[in-house]
Amino acid sequence: MPESGRATAQTEEHIAPTPTATSARRAGLLVTLVLGGLTALPPLSMDMYLPALPEVTRALLAPAATVQLTLTACLAGMALGQLVVGPMSDRWGRRRPLLVGMIVYVLATAVCALAPTAGLLIGFRLLQGLAGAAGIVIARAVVRDLYDGVEMARFFSTLMLISGVAPVVAPLIGGQILRVTDWRGVFYVLTVIGLALTLVVRRFLHETLPPERRHAGGVGEALRTMRGLLADRVFTGYMLAGGLAFAALFAYISASPFVVQEIYGASPQTFSLLFGLNSIGLVAVGQINGKLLVGRVSLDKALGWGLGIILLAATALLVMTSGVFGDPGLVPVAAGLFVLMSAMGLAMPNTNAQALMRTPHAAGSASALLGTSSFLIGAVASPLVGIAGETTAVPMAVVQVSCAVAALACFLLMCRPWRRAVRPVPETA
Repeated sequence: MPESGRATAQTEEHIAPTPTATSARRAGLLVTLVLGGLTALPPLSMDMYLPALPEVTRALLAPAATVQLTLTACLAGMALGQLVVGPMSDRWGRRRPLLVGMIVYVLATAVCALAPTAGLLIGFRLLQGLAGAAGIVIARAVVRDLYDGVEMARFFSTLMLISGVAPVVAPLIGGQILRVTDWRGVFYVLTVIGLALTLVVRRFLHETLPPERRHAGGVGEALRTMRGLLADRVFTGYMLAGGLAFAALFAYISASPFVVQEIYGASPQTFSLLFGLNSIGLVAVGQINGKLLVGRVSLDKALGWGLGIILLAATALLVMTSGVFGDPGLVPVAAGLFVLMSAMGLAMPNTNAQALMRTPHAAGSASALLGTSSFLIGAVASPLVGIAGETTAVPMAVVQVSCAVAALACFLLMCRPWRRAVRPVPETA
C-alpha cells in the first residue's frame, strides 16, 4: 500500500494488508463499483420514493405525518439492522451476511409495492431497512479491510462519487415513473435494482476478511467490543458528529418534498431536478475533499470546515423560512439547501475515515455503530420537521440548526483535534 499517510498533518498507523485483502484490492475499479452500488442502495430506497410522498398521502388516505413515518421506519430499520449485521460480518465474514440481507431486501421491497394501507407500508419499509442495512455496514467494513490512513479517506470520497449518482438520478427516475404509473411502480423498480445488485455481489465481491481475523465469540463478545468502542471518547465524538450531521441532511430529505412542492408549488419533476442538483453539489465537494484536500490538509481541519459551513447554511435557512425578511421564494431557500448539502461532502467521508482509523480490529462492529447512530438520530429528526404541518419550513430549519450546533460541539469537545494524534483503539478495549 502506498505510504500516502505521511502526507497528512496527522499521525496515522497503517495495517499490513492480508493476502485476501491484497487479492481483492487487485480488482480495483470492479470492487469500487460493487461497493459503490451497495452504498447507493439506501439513497435509492429513500430518494426514488420522495416525489411520490404527496401521492401516497392521497392514495392511502393518510396524513402527511403518517406517510413520513414510512421514511422513518426504513431509516430505523437500517439503523437497527446494522447493529446485527456488523458483528455478524466480523464473525462469519463479509459475503454470507451480505447475500442473506440482499435477498430479504428484494422480497421486502416487492411486498411494499402491494401494501394496501399506510400501516402495512410502514411495516414493510421497516423490514426493507433491516435487510438493506447489510449493504451499508458491510461496504464500510470491506473498505476498512482493504485500506488505511489517507488512502481510506480517499476511497470513501470515491465511494461518494459513485453512490452520489443515486441521489442525483433517483428522484429523477421517481418523477418519471410517476408520469407513467403510480407510486407502487417505484417499489417495483427498486425490486429489480435490488435483484440485479444481489447477482452482481454474488458474482464479483470476494471475501475480504480471512478466517484468522474473524471473531469467534457470540453476542456477548460483540456487545463487549461495542462497549469498548463507545468507551473511546474520540471514536464516540466522531460517531456523534457524523450522526448529527446526517440528521441535518435527513431533515432536508424528509421535509423537502413538502417544502418544495406544497409550500412553494413546484412540480414533482422540478423537485427532482433541484434534489439532483443538490446531490451533485455533495458529490463535487466530496471529490474536492478526496482529490485535493486529503494529504494536503488534515482530515480534522476539513471536517471542521464542513461542519461550520453546515451550521452557517442552516442558520441562513432558519432566517429565511421564519419570514424575517418577508417571503424569500423558492430560489434563495434552494440555494441555502444546496450549500448545506454540498458541505456534507466534507463532513461525511472524514468522520467515517477518522472513526474507522481507530478500529482496525473490529471494523464490522465500528461500522455498525457509525451507521446505527446516523440512522437512529436521523429517524428521530424526521418526524420533527412536520410537527407544525405542511405550510411552514421553519421546523426543518430548526432541526438542521440544532443538529449542526450539536455536531460541531461533539467534534470540538470530544475529539479535541488540536490536542491529539490519531491512534487505533487497543484491541483489548
